[in-house]
Amino acid sequence: MSTPNATILLVDDEPNITDALKRALRREPFEFLTATSAAAAQELLAHQHVDVVVSDEQMPGMSGSEFLAIVRKQFPHTIRMILSGQASLEAAVRAINEGEVHRFFLKPCNPIDLICTIQQALAHKRLEDQSRRLLREFQRQAAVLAKLNHNGPDLLHLDTDEQGAVVVDDSDADGNVTDLLAEIELAMRGRRPLERV
Repeated sequence: MSTPNATILLVDDEPNITDALKRALRREPFEFLTATSAAAAQELLAHQHVDVVVSDEQMPGMSGSEFLAIVRKQFPHTIRMILSGQASLEAAVRAINEGEVHRFFLKPCNPIDLICTIQQALAHKRLEDQSRRLLREFQRQAAVLAKLNHNGPDLLHLDTDEQGAVVVDDSDADGNVTDLLAEIELAMRGRRPLERV
């Protein structure tokens, strides 16, 4: 199964800047959205999944750091980067503190540096997403085991036959063991019910 293309939102009040960024990144497997203001970018984010936001710092109406602070609160897993035409330490500190930006670039930024930074950030994001999925799966499995232990502590002791298959004797358990095993099967194997023999 192929990995879907990452969606990159480019935000700058000068359309020629976003066009230049799109040209610089054109060989990468990204889908691009553009906005000329923070308000327009917020509208896009409300209706479309975005993996990375690259925003200008100095825009009319709302600065990039203010905008990315909002993005951080509303879409915490979206990677945030900022572009600035001025090497202002104050702007960099504000962007880092308020928007928790992944990277602060000065205009004109090196396209290769931008590409590498986006790729690294996306790889890190994929690892974080995988970690969250694994944690959720572990918590689900732990809950099933806790339920098994609560309903019948002896159930966690399993007998096996010569081939290593689990032997279940539920003749005097009113089907309770099989029901619990079916729950495990559903949790462990993509929600397919256990076949009862």
